[in-house]
Amino acid sequence: MRIVVACGIVLGAVALLQPAAAAPFAEKKVLTLEIARKIVTAAESEATRNHLAGVVAVVDDGGWPILIERMDHAAYLASVELAPGKARTAALFKKPSQALEDAINHGRIAAVTAQGFTEMQGGLPIVVDGEVIGAIGASFDTPEHDVQIAQAGLTAVPR
Repeated sequence: MRIVVACGIVLGAVALLQPAAAAPFAEKKVLTLEIARKIVTAAESEATRNHLAGVVAVVDDGGWPILIERMDHAAYLASVELAPGKARTAALFKKPSQALEDAINHGRIAAVTAQGFTEMQGGLPIVVDGEVIGAIGASFDTPEHDVQIAQAGLTAVPR
């Protein structure tokens, strides 16, 4: 019986120490599937309002896909690869994918060697409290529409 009581006291003490031991770790905001769905829904609503069809992708801060949606009659089948690529680029570079396109267009030709990235407009980082927690990528018919629809998706990000 004494052993059971002693074990209970020790386990209780250890349980009380855990919050202090975890204190050095930072808390990280992450995108959930629920939030990704809201982002895609907002982007799709903007596309539908403008009679456009394409692909929208949401990725986490590591560039890994959370949700990819191809609307019926998407303008380009290649958009299934372009939208997630734009989102991945924005997430990993922590800036709009257009920044790489602009760098190339303004003489930074070496930027084309960034393997596995999509150096085209339409990828925007998702920033919460100053931290990039993921990105949205849109691929429709024009670069301007891609950015417009990606920006509409960002309006669904909780603040």
